Amino acid sequence: MKCIINGRIVLPDSIVTGMALVFDETIKAIIPQCEIKAEEYDVIDAKGNLVAPGLVDIHIHGYLGEDASDGNSEGLKKMAAGIAKNGVTSWCPTTMTMAKEVISKAFDTAREVKAEKECYGAKILGINCEGPFINPSKKGAQPEEFILPPEGEFIVDNADILKLFTVAPEMDGALDCIKKVYEDGRVLASMGHTGASFDEANAGIEAGVRHTTHLFNAMTALQHRNPGVVGAALSDERVSCELIADTFHVNPGLYKLVAKAKGDKLCLITDCMRAGGMEDGDYTLGGQHVIKTGIQCLLEDGTIAGSVLKLNEAVRNLRDYTDLSLAEVFACASLNPAKAIGEDDKVGSLEVGKCADIIICDDDINVLTTIIDGAVFKS
Repeated sequence: MKCIINGRIVLPDSIVTGMALVFDETIKAIIPQCEIKAEEYDVIDAKGNLVAPGLVDIHIHGYLGEDASDGNSEGLKKMAAGIAKNGVTSWCPTTMTMAKEVISKAFDTAREVKAEKECYGAKILGINCEGPFINPSKKGAQPEEFILPPEGEFIVDNADILKLFTVAPEMDGALDCIKKVYEDGRVLASMGHTGASFDEANAGIEAGVRHTTHLFNAMTALQHRNPGVVGAALSDERVSCELIADTFHVNPGLYKLVAKAKGDKLCLITDCMRAGGMEDGDYTLGGQHVIKTGIQCLLEDGTIAGSVLKLNEAVRNLRDYTDLSLAEVFACASLNPAKAIGEDDKVGSLEVGKCADIIICDDDINVLTTIIDGAVFKS
């Protein structure tokens, strides 16, 4: 049995001091530190730093030169190890609009890696399928030649590995697709890469959409007479929203507004591509040429192509640009996304009975230690 002492423990709604976190593979207790008998535990001294839940990234395409759409098991493990250093303990490798056979291969690879017992880094919760059921007019950096009409059967047939998928609700067949997936109940439908009107977005929500893919980006904007997808997502309390808080995709002046509108439905994501963790230069996304310069990743025509954001950096940015409590900020990158995909009974917060997925970080959210299923991760 292990315990963490001398830390500021980040609980779902508060931060506590003078307490010890006791765990093996799961969290066993959070008790007064004075009750701990050091000789009975493998003691980890947090040295006054924050002890927080492991982060949950439900939308990340790539990292360290690898991409989930490559369908390479060693690439997935390399990504998992890399993002664990950023405090991510659970994740959804994210595919993009590609040929269906390429997407299916990526699904199969994720199945294989997810089933492995060794600790290779952040745990795969399931796949996020971003495309191919999107609107060509809002394709962003998705290759148009592989866009397909929405197909509920494809999602349901792969529901053993899928956690969420993106669909443009205004496309022909989309509402039937959404209803089929919603009635099946295993995969979260997210609206994104969409040119839907406010009414069309609301029709998608009524059909079963309960999530929004990278709010503001690749969707109809909020206007006072045409509220668009953004208006529908912000105003419906059933819908959770992703936010790429890298200060580039969305002006940080909007973070406070989104946080107030969505509360515990706000989910920080990275939308990171293979250039994440790498030097500036030339990379690819879906076979397209991408140029990384600092925090910006752009296609040759200037279209934004994902990010190189780390999830702990997103936590820091949300803290800096909102008046949320630190516990609320951490929840946006842990408990909220875990709830959105139905995994909050196992991960997302430091509560008795949940997986011992824990990070220790300093006041600037630099990750010092990552613990996955009770084991200190060492890549």
